Amino acid sequence: MSPTRTAIVTGGAHGIGAGIARRFAADGLAVAIVDINAERAAATAESITADGGTAIALPTDIGDAQATTDAVNTAAERLGGVGVLVNNAGYARDADLPDMTTAQWDEVINIHLNAAFHTVKAAHPYMREAGWGRIINISSISALGTPGRVNYSAAKAGLLGYTKSLALELAPEGITANAIAPGFIVSDMTAATAKRLGRDFDEHQRIAADSIPVGRVGRPEDIAHAAAFFAAEAAGFITGQVVYVSGGVHG
Repeated sequence: MSPTRTAIVTGGAHGIGAGIARRFAADGLAVAIVDINAERAAATAESITADGGTAIALPTDIGDAQATTDAVNTAAERLGGVGVLVNNAGYARDADLPDMTTAQWDEVINIHLNAAFHTVKAAHPYMREAGWGRIINISSISALGTPGRVNYSAAKAGLLGYTKSLALELAPEGITANAIAPGFIVSDMTAATAKRLGRDFDEHQRIAADSIPVGRVGRPEDIAHAAAFFAAEAAGFITGQVVYVSGGVHG
């Protein structure tokens, strides 16, 4: 089947999500940017359009199941189906186990794992009808365990099992499911971690780079390259895989 040249990127207004959205647009996909920050989503969509691409902004709280489903359906209606879905949106609510609240646990599980269930549920009928689809879940090296982040690590590990199960179930329909596990990427999240640790962000990046075999921290574009590969028509024989884009750490 021919690929449907549309993509949805959750958390696509900035950081890794914006990097993926821009790369997809450059590759000729029409992109729906689903993000809770309406202003930043609009700005990213406008910048893509200014560069000659096609993008729309859909301000959405993906912690809300119905709002998430509505956003996927709106993207399909406005762009002509759903060919590629990237579950990228997320945030950290870090705390050591004795101090972690039930709310911190539930919020992170909901935004990373539950939302990915709802987006795929909504996008699946469009992919099934087309006989073609690409699901890309953004996990993390934290899926392998990180102190002070039991909620985040559990959610990201859950995405890996979810991805592998989707791959087996949906393969007969021409739909692949793969995961990307980033390492240290320059983003709002890593800047927030630096602040929590009382570090200047530049210093935080230097410390991280010293522990990364390739000798530098990652950029959103590094994740976008991997996402573009999984989204390609030529990647149709690759499913259920996890790629660690981490400069050699855990990978």
